[in-house]
Amino acid sequence: MDPAVASTISVTAGDVLAAQARLRKYLDVTPTHYAERFGCWLKLENLQRTGSYKVRGALNALLAARERGDDRRVITASAGNHAQGMAWAAYRLGIPAITVMPKTAPETKVAGVAHWGATVRLHGETYDEAKAFARELAEQNGFRLLSAFDDADVIAGQGTVGLEIAAAMNPDVVLVPIGGGGLASGVALALKSQGVRIIGAQVEGVDAMTRALKGDRSLRDPVATLADGVRVKEPGYLTEHLLKDLLDDVVIVREAELRETLVRLALEEHVIAEGAGALALAAGKRVAGKRKCAVVSGGNVDAGVLATLLSEVRPRPPRKPRRRTQERLPLPAAKQQPPRPAGLLPANDAAQPRLTSVPSNISKDLPEELLA
Repeated sequence: MDPAVASTISVTAGDVLAAQARLRKYLDVTPTHYAERFGCWLKLENLQRTGSYKVRGALNALLAARERGDDRRVITASAGNHAQGMAWAAYRLGIPAITVMPKTAPETKVAGVAHWGATVRLHGETYDEAKAFARELAEQNGFRLLSAFDDADVIAGQGTVGLEIAAAMNPDVVLVPIGGGGLASGVALALKSQGVRIIGAQVEGVDAMTRALKGDRSLRDPVATLADGVRVKEPGYLTEHLLKDLLDDVVIVREAELRETLVRLALEEHVIAEGAGALALAAGKRVAGKRKCAVVSGGNVDAGVLATLLSEVRPRPPRKPRRRTQERLPLPAAKQQPPRPAGLLPANDAAQPRLTSVPSNISKDLPEELLA
């Protein structure tokens, strides 16, 4: 999106609520799960349709365009999850769709797009190269180019994740992975007015949005990373404009931390996440909060990659749970009444009043507990 155009577009919490109303008919609410060993709640968007949150933004954009009377063929560029989300949404609405994906996209994501009937074009080695090719095709053929993150309707759709988190719990901190910034922008729009801190997470060497928020929009090739879903060279202008006002902080995660978190999620919490899906949780251990919630943004990981990680990565054992240093003491034995089966009370129990004085043949020096 052009910077001048981005500055004129307004996205509000009202747009997120409108998106929720549109999507309610098509998408179920994803669960939240408390990961006790991590001390953090998880919003399981890996259980969403097509395996990631991206279907929310794609479906909302197509529904909003239909309301406006825009019936152009849609084309998009994606590293995989947005393409799958749009393919599913287009299938449900009966709209033809074209997706351009980098040649390095995981096979499981390419197969997922083709499964829903969208046309798949593989081009370039990175998302940004695929995006440039998609823009050329859109200009040549009059298609509507739908950004994976830098679009008002897409941002509003992703914000429904935040509304569901607020309905399920009362968080004080929400951690969100950042690539182009669509998810973080939407969640921040939904939750910031409720006093929730929004913390972004990026991978070391794949931190274009962090640099953009500091005023550095120089284009640098992102390093290779397990989190291919956030491997973006140029972040969005609209998302940058929103996050400057709404984002509280960004945590940079090392690749080794990301790999270990993904493996721990699988082994300890039985949650299958892709690299970008484990990113927010990996950042969570550096963020303090009583009720933290990390968005597990997707679970579309190649089986071979997951098998390699499980065989190579040996996570450190988790900390042992705290033991209580002081337990509640039981009542003295003499105070505890033996249980009686119902209906078998002694017949003369009510007739004989309880002794209130100590018999004279018992020493009054004994503890009261033994005299009761």
